[in-house]
Amino acid sequence: MADHDHDDHDHGSELSEPQLRVRALETVLAEKGYLDPAVLDLIVEHYETKVGPHNGARVVAKAWADPEFKRALVEDATKAVGALGLISRVGDHLIAVENTPQRHNMIVCTLCSCYPWEVLGLPPTWYKSAPYRSRTVIDPRGVLADFGVTLPPTTDIRVWDSTAETRFLVLPMRPAGTERLGEEQLASLVTRDSMIGTGLAKRPDAA
Repeated sequence: MADHDHDDHDHGSELSEPQLRVRALETVLAEKGYLDPAVLDLIVEHYETKVGPHNGARVVAKAWADPEFKRALVEDATKAVGALGLISRVGDHLIAVENTPQRHNMIVCTLCSCYPWEVLGLPPTWYKSAPYRSRTVIDPRGVLADFGVTLPPTTDIRVWDSTAETRFLVLPMRPAGTERLGEEQLASLVTRDSMIGTGLAKRPDAA
């Protein structure tokens, strides 16, 4: 896990074996006319620019600022985010888990890379890696340390395993000193990692 990268920068230019297989499959499908590379590029761009972590950040910021929405989010996240126009296209059920001083939540998919695309965009490379998927379950504090996060020994860590039917969104703790900030300003403090549980929301002076 020590080689993970928060910004998904690859070290070197070589593709991994799965990436090579995907590239080869794309080439074959395109040559046979089953796949339009331009359409594929548009789909990827859509998830990177229009369906990305900023959607989740908007959800978290609204939950921080609006107690009623926060209650609705924790009770039924699928319905709550749906009210904001963030509708899942794969039929998965979204569950929001709230971080508190007593409990810190982390999300993993131990079988593959199930991920709430509608609120977090494309999954980061490290989320799909075997080391993250295995170590998060057996050594969550060690994984958090790899991400530069140290929690008090009294804070319980709970790991949630995503599935094809159920996805999770972490509601990070609201940073201190943000009482006068509006939702747009609050959203700028919410990071993708904080919504997965491998990070914390940014302090106002670090935004």
